[in-house]
Amino acid sequence: MNFKIKNWHFFILLILSLFILRFGIIMKSYYLFFKYLVIFFSDITHAVNMLDFNFADLITSALLIIIFPLLILNQKNKNNLLSAGLNGAVNSSSFTVMILVSFFIFAPLITNYNPNFQKDIGVTKLLPPLSYVDVLTLKKKNKSETKSNIAAFLNLKNEIVKNSFNENLIFADSIKSGGTVIFYQKGKPKEISKSSLELADNLPIVKKKYFLLGTDEFGRDIFSRLVYGARNSLLIGFGAVFIALIVGISLGFSAGYPGGFIDSFLNRFTEVFLAFPVIFLIILILALFGSSFLTVMIVLGFSGWMSLFKIVRGEIIALKKKDFFISAQMIGLSRYNLLVKEILPIILAPVIVNLVLLYGNVILAESALSYLGLGVGNNFPSWGAMIESGQAYINKAWWMIFFPGLALFLTLFTANKIGKEINIHYNPAIKS
Repeated sequence: MNFKIKNWHFFILLILSLFILRFGIIMKSYYLFFKYLVIFFSDITHAVNMLDFNFADLITSALLIIIFPLLILNQKNKNNLLSAGLNGAVNSSSFTVMILVSFFIFAPLITNYNPNFQKDIGVTKLLPPLSYVDVLTLKKKNKSETKSNIAAFLNLKNEIVKNSFNENLIFADSIKSGGTVIFYQKGKPKEISKSSLELADNLPIVKKKYFLLGTDEFGRDIFSRLVYGARNSLLIGFGAVFIALIVGISLGFSAGYPGGFIDSFLNRFTEVFLAFPVIFLIILILALFGSSFLTVMIVLGFSGWMSLFKIVRGEIIALKKKDFFISAQMIGLSRYNLLVKEILPIILAPVIVNLVLLYGNVILAESALSYLGLGVGNNFPSWGAMIESGQAYINKAWWMIFFPGLALFLTLFTANKIGKEINIHYNPAIKS
């Protein structure tokens, strides 16, 4: 009996490995969530004030790492994508897709490190992959000794939820301990008393911080920025594709169904957009109205609907002459029901192929905008912005360009390959 590895096997193994590696932080996250619920049901005002994105992001990821495997096990025999093997057709790209999905959902657990964190830049900047620094921890000056739920929650939250700066950490190249502690930063010795540090057996606690893929010019962890950059690229891609889907189908149906003047006007309007280089329009809009996460998503969505419009319009013009469509009109189906029940099931294949290819183009466009400084801004890591910042250090920090460039290449390659395979699946004649 041959055992075939399926997609859901690999995904479950991926989640289980993450759960084991991050077991400590996951358990602390559950405990933190329990404390938050206690505060929420006793003092909802304080609970709302203490809620922020980083906290919600961590708790959501910790809950989903339990919920997701249950959903996968429930759907493994019902979903063709999950039950398929890891080889052949579309499934040959499943590995990359599942890695990207894991980055998107479990980013706070995968890295456990804020992508914008920077401290002691002289020590941490431009470190190569697999390097590390020594870390000293200062005693917390403002640590509350009270036993109230709010104080305990805040202390635990500050320990678990990673921020972009931590004044209680000292990064050093090396450390010597005696009557006082001497640490070296770029060869310069600095002295600090033991009483200022967290101690164990009267010795300072020295931890090591590893940088799997190295650091950038500000000492930020490349791996963390790569993981969060994947989340941002995927989210912008999904949002932009959804906008393009709504606009393209709506305008395509509005043009193809009634025909006449409306069809001619919308068709010429679309051709104007196709003839004009869209990238210049995108740059103009972002330069006028500013670049933000939502703005980039909307602009890229409204700049990618034209090909979908052409597909939908052409299919509707052909379908409205068919007997089944004429019969549906005669029995009084509304335009909405005609679109949803009669047209969409038939044009679903070309629409899906177009959306998958458009998704890759949107990710590339977002990276290009970030490279030009018109992307999602400095608060959100982006592969394009990482490549742009690494350009100035290509001779001495190749990893700053190589890893985000590789991630971008694999994502685009996977999206285009899936689109091609879906097209072949629905159009077998293409194989020949």
